[in-house]
Amino acid sequence: MKEKIKLIKNGQGVNYLVPFILVTSLFFLWGFAHSILDVLNKHFQEILSMSKAESGLVQFSVYFGYFVAAIPAGLFMHRFGYRKGIIFGLLLYAGGAFLFYPATYIQSFWPFLAALMIIAFGLTFLETAANPYVSVLGPKESAERRLNFSQSFNGLGWIFGPLIGGLLIFSPGSGGANKFSSMALPYIGIGCVVLMVGVLFYFIHLPEITGSTRQEEKDVRIRQLFSHPHFILAVVAQFFYVAAQTGVNSFFINYVTENIEGITNLQAAQILSFGGMGLFFAGRLSGSFFMRKFAPNKLLSTYAAICVFLMLMVVAGLGWFSVTALFVTYFFMSIMFPTIFVLGLKELGPLTKKASSFIVMSIVGGALCPMLMGYIADKSSMQWGFVVPLVCFGVVLYYGLSGFRVRKV
Repeated sequence: MKEKIKLIKNGQGVNYLVPFILVTSLFFLWGFAHSILDVLNKHFQEILSMSKAESGLVQFSVYFGYFVAAIPAGLFMHRFGYRKGIIFGLLLYAGGAFLFYPATYIQSFWPFLAALMIIAFGLTFLETAANPYVSVLGPKESAERRLNFSQSFNGLGWIFGPLIGGLLIFSPGSGGANKFSSMALPYIGIGCVVLMVGVLFYFIHLPEITGSTRQEEKDVRIRQLFSHPHFILAVVAQFFYVAAQTGVNSFFINYVTENIEGITNLQAAQILSFGGMGLFFAGRLSGSFFMRKFAPNKLLSTYAAICVFLMLMVVAGLGWFSVTALFVTYFFMSIMFPTIFVLGLKELGPLTKKASSFIVMSIVGGALCPMLMGYIADKSSMQWGFVVPLVCFGVVLYYGLSGFRVRKV
């Protein structure tokens, strides 16, 4: 990015470029963790003969984990600061990943769900810390662009998740006699990487940044948040956005294999990686540039309107045309999470840390959407399940048009 990453404090410019780079690396790690779920979803359907609604428990375990851990993560951050919160989150992430190894020997669905929930606890700490941290590492007028830039590395993680997961889990002959064993290797690998990043954070100084005094933070009351409608609507919009994104991700492979004859699971995973997630990465990267020219809320509402149209094409079930519409959706939904996040935190001052926890908690929307979509698909067809993200994008459209406005009641 062209502007220097610095925060003016006590009249002096403090350079926070190194902390910005370190924190940005976290976005890749949780992007990988989320995107590989889509491969697990389809794999469990096949090895355990599950319905689509039942396999939605994969996403439910992760996003419900966010809901459970969000408030504790915010309290932890409030008490111990961002740096310790990040390190603790990385340890939880690595621990959950390593639990995949014994789970492959138990050969049951529930140990995997427990491991995924522990990973989710770790991701909650990382997201609660990293999103607001990046938003204050520089001029506040460029916070949306800076967060979109960091989130572009999250998009890079979304590319590698289905690519590596698909190659290791769906490859012919993977797993051998134990049909669960192919799921262990990608998680052991990412667990080792996460541990190394945690060691780096432990030994490298990461300054604690706050826009408020200690006394101001002590005086904060959660009920004060509810006098800020733009924050409340951000929580609602984020709930529906994550629901839409998770639903699209969860059943992308199902949709492609059911609508295009001859496409294998591995090929669909590769289309998801290079087509969908590649566009997601491009959207995040270009979003930070477009926000130099356009107001964030206008870009958000425009992209949401396009996503509504694309979902209509997906529901229509028009073969390759609809599949193309499905993966083009990734480009236009790419900026939604970071943009809603920053718009929701505007002008909250000492309320920012607690507000961040609530917005992260709204990620629970991702727990419900896959199960609802799966239920609809089991009763009719997969294409009708995509009515759910269509409605969700409509809520995001409203937030970009009106709900973002800062006002106090």
